[in-house]
Amino acid sequence: MNLLDSHGRTLAGFDRTVRLVRADQWDNPTPCTEWTVRDVVNHIVSEQLWVPHLLDGATLAEVGDRYDGDVLGDDPVRAWSEASTNARRAWTEEGATERTVHLSFGASNASLYGWQMTTDLAVHAWDVAVGIEIPQPIEDDVAEELIPIARPMIEAAQGTGILAPPVEVSDTASASDRIVALCGRSPR
Repeated sequence: MNLLDSHGRTLAGFDRTVRLVRADQWDNPTPCTEWTVRDVVNHIVSEQLWVPHLLDGATLAEVGDRYDGDVLGDDPVRAWSEASTNARRAWTEEGATERTVHLSFGASNASLYGWQMTTDLAVHAWDVAVGIEIPQPIEDDVAEELIPIARPMIEAAQGTGILAPPVEVSDTASASDRIVALCGRSPR
């Protein structure tokens, strides 16, 4: 498996999950203790909106605050669909994963950014699934691939307030349980 395959599969998993959110579930709590289902989806949609700009070479300052606040409007699923379609199109452009992107910590290889986005999609799909009480959507083979790639990024983010400390799970836990535990969630 490679980045674009893993990204496509986690994007599809998030898509399936978000389409199962009923109208009365948008305000449900999630494992992200400060965020409701709507807040998690808003975060992911905002991230997708940034992708075409960053892969096109824009800096954070050039994008500015245009995606701050509520980006879902009255139709969160439509907002997700449009943003994710445009983001996926940007990721699959010739050479996109080999570009340099400007992130909060400086210039980076786009493939690192892609793996960050893929991990975020997978774990937040799990958050939404927990919030709406459906089976978790992370495919074990994708999670198995994400763990060694995400571990250094997650360890570097510890202590910044972005992630809760990792949760211990048994060595025999599924890969999907291990990736969410690595990101500070208690697997169900």
